[in-house]
Amino acid sequence: MVIMKYKAGIISGFVLGVAGFLLLFKFIFLDRIPPSDELAPGMVVLASVVNGVLFAFLGSRTQQYFLKKRNYKM
Repeated sequence: MVIMKYKAGIISGFVLGVAGFLLLFKFIFLDRIPPSDELAPGMVVLASVVNGVLFAFLGSRTQQYFLKKRNYKM
């Protein structure tokens, strides 16, 4: 249970990155693409996972910054 506290930045960053990418993709691109065009769903999922990994890294760095600022021990 204590270890999950230190993974909160990574998990929340990943979920936020994947969900945010898929939501923006739907509102920006998917509404403008006609149904007759082929769209590779694997590439969309791969791009969302890569975006999630990037946000997980940023969430981890942000959590480490705030933990060091408050002088908490990890």
